[in-house]
Amino acid sequence: MIAPVRGNNGGMARSIWGGAISFGLVNVPVKLFTAVRKKDVRFHQLHAPDGARINQKRVCSADGEEVAYEDIVKGYEIAKGQYVVIEPEELEALDPESTHTIDIEDFVDLDQIDPLFFDASYYVLPDSRGEKAYRLLLEAMRESGKVGIARVVMRTKQYLVAIRPVDEALVMSTMNFADEVVPQDELEGLPTKASNVSDRELKMARQLIESLSGDFQPEKYEDTYREKVLELIEQKAEGKEIVAPPAAKAATPVVDLMAALEASLAAAKGDGKAAAKAKAKADDGDGAEAGSKSGEKAKKAS
Repeated sequence: MIAPVRGNNGGMARSIWGGAISFGLVNVPVKLFTAVRKKDVRFHQLHAPDGARINQKRVCSADGEEVAYEDIVKGYEIAKGQYVVIEPEELEALDPESTHTIDIEDFVDLDQIDPLFFDASYYVLPDSRGEKAYRLLLEAMRESGKVGIARVVMRTKQYLVAIRPVDEALVMSTMNFADEVVPQDELEGLPTKASNVSDRELKMARQLIESLSGDFQPEKYEDTYREKVLELIEQKAEGKEIVAPPAAKAATPVVDLMAALEASLAAAKGDGKAAAKAKAKADDGDGAEAGSKSGEKAKKAS
């Protein structure tokens, strides 16, 4: 009998950290629970002839000999091939003090925090001693519309975090520090002022966005690739012959931007004929100048 491939989400979540939220002189005893379960499909490396697992070995680059774990030290590369060795006790002396408190330092508006700063998320729930204080903090933050910015130490590492109300619970999201977010002035290929769009193109783009707008429904979006991989694994485990589907055609560059917008808008409204006609015009470039106030602007936009 073949064991089922797909995992299940049964069982109660277990607390991964216990402490207190501290704001002002108020301490709220809480516990942390993981808020997200990643569902990546993980593969093992196997030896093709016999299907045996591949073992990873630690080998010295100088003599090629396998190195025992107790003979390994930590080194930081300061120049090519030059390292500074750091002893475990030297790092331990620098470990932040584990206070088991989430110390809120500021309250800010959520829309002031760019999503670039958010990392992993955890549910923060009260223990039996702190339910009233927890409810007080939850309701006060909900009514004020504020997010608490705090610091917390977990597993000898200090984190910057954001605490916010989500339905009937507080959620703590670890955050990237400012110097960890890549500034845009380091990027190549940002659009220049030379790529201006016409007023008509901008109006059509806004109409397209409006036609596709709605409420966010997270259950609407599924990881179809993961589902296909799991289905493939199940079929191969059952000995079924697998026929590879034909490769998808690569997307072609848009020749006529205005026609492409018209086709997209027609498709969003369910007008199949108009969408097909506008798409054909977009693909062959007919009427590329008609979509702009002037022919020159249309050429630049295309």
